[in-house]
Amino acid sequence: MSGIDSALARNRAFASAGGHQGAVVFPNLRLFVITCLDPRVDPAHFLGLDLSDAIVVRNVGGRVTTEVINDVAFITQLAENAVPEGPLFEVAVIHHTQCGSGALADDGFRHLYAVRIRANQSALRMNAVLDPGVTVACDVEALRSASAISSRVLVSGHVYDVTTGRVHTVASADEGDGL
Repeated sequence: MSGIDSALARNRAFASAGGHQGAVVFPNLRLFVITCLDPRVDPAHFLGLDLSDAIVVRNVGGRVTTEVINDVAFITQLAENAVPEGPLFEVAVIHHTQCGSGALADDGFRHLYAVRIRANQSALRMNAVLDPGVTVACDVEALRSASAISSRVLVSGHVYDVTTGRVHTVASADEGDGL
């Protein structure tokens, strides 16, 4: 049985048990998580999230890119229609230890990857997560300063330690609270 066949069998069990019933579009925890696509870093597990608890965006390194800012801005636009005042939701940027995106700091790897995806090598170097505390703080600032994102969106930054399973906060949401 292939990986997708196994996953589809799990989906049939999920649907038969009604696991999808009661799911809502706007997250129950008013939480938007940005994290890495590394399979060791699944926020449903390390944060104990259930269906509809949070919006989750995953990419290489869990970095805040233009596309991620646009995604947060889209959800902001939707939330502003539903929540007339006060905080809309919190964005939690979560980087992790032992991140594979560190390979982007290696000149040889970065060159071959840049050729493969037709990208600028120097831009790729900026996405390497070598010190997750530093990169998460940088990404929190990128979100807080993005003109497309309302000051009613709270932003926090965290580091997940893949060895201990613990998350520690680098930047709390109230540090940048403009409300």
